[in-house]
Amino acid sequence: MAKKKTMRCPTCGMLVTAKDEDFPFCGDRCRKIDLGKWASGAYKISSPVLDPDVLEGTDGEPGQRERRDDD
Repeated sequence: MAKKKTMRCPTCGMLVTAKDEDFPFCGDRCRKIDLGKWASGAYKISSPVLDPDVLEGTDGEPGQRERRDDD
């Protein structure tokens, strides 16, 4: 017998399955609460930006290339 894959709603902790309509949330209310936290700045992405194009022109950051006179 196949085991159902379940996880907990990230907002309230209720068990949900991948087949639920509002997955990974248990319902629309929890989905909106989560969206509100992103919009208010309560959630932040903590890993540093490693894209060299984004870091160009910043002092001492990766991707910054020192220019030599013969370049």
